[in-house]
Amino acid sequence: MLNSLYFYKYPMQIAVQIENIHKSYGEVVALKDISLRINEGEIFGIIGPDGSGKTSLFRILATLMLADSGTVSLLGLDVVKDYKILRTMLGYMPGRFSLYQDLTVEENINLFASLFGTTVAAQYDIIKDIYSQIEPFKNRRAGKLSGGMKQKLALSCALVHKPRILLLDEPTTGVDPVSRKEFWGMLKRLKSRNITIVVSTAYMDEAILCDRVALIQDGNIMSIDTPDNIVNEFPSELYAVKTNNKHTILTDIRDYEYTSSAFAFGDQIHYTDTRAAFTTGELQAYLEEKGHTGIEISETRATIEDCFIELMRKKS
Repeated sequence: MLNSLYFYKYPMQIAVQIENIHKSYGEVVALKDISLRINEGEIFGIIGPDGSGKTSLFRILATLMLADSGTVSLLGLDVVKDYKILRTMLGYMPGRFSLYQDLTVEENINLFASLFGTTVAAQYDIIKDIYSQIEPFKNRRAGKLSGGMKQKLALSCALVHKPRILLLDEPTTGVDPVSRKEFWGMLKRLKSRNITIVVSTAYMDEAILCDRVALIQDGNIMSIDTPDNIVNEFPSELYAVKTNNKHTILTDIRDYEYTSSAFAFGDQIHYTDTRAAFTTGELQAYLEEKGHTGIEISETRATIEDCFIELMRKKS
């Protein structure tokens, strides 16, 4: 019965459709008339800093919280009217580790499988790539696992019922770089199974691993596109500036009369100039007057983080 309803009711190309979602907590507005569409089978990133509204959006998508206004449909089903059906089609991994700390790895995943009326053995094919890495520790309590192992257990539990849509709210926060890389490798392999993956992160470098992204800040969507398109739309020539005096370079560059923007990126400053005709020699001469030595200035390609900062500057 569910399968016939599933294929009859909605078009296959749109997995998530959000229309004018608004959510507030008293006087604090978390989401401001958010609208976006996510295609089936893509990895879609919600990219933004803490407090930008990502978790509120994910809780609404996961049918755990109601929006104040607007509509959301997943696989053509309404998150309010059809929440019982949708919960059988969704896998949800919240930002905070929420499995039972006193249960073992095996007990946790068996519990989740039983909640969906299945077994680990019956669904092992979809989770084996991930679960096999922690299965040797199946008798260890979840609370005693490392951050990377907790992440893999939580993902295994979210996948054990073969969901059509996987919602991952900041899954790599607090995880070491090696585990982060492994995790994204797992997501790429899951995508090949035509699972729609919606993932939020505050790590800008993870944006390039998504098919498309939405940049979100203060409850507003600032841009929706592929990472390459967002980067290609950066409006100015961008320069990386480096000197031997790391402590004063940012202040000195921001005091320069022709500076449009200047932000720290590691040991460099990413710089844009207000003038259409600009030579690096002019900036170098200014920095030399300020006592800087070992000056290196080179044109560089914008990153997602550069674009995010530029969009925030335009908004303000």
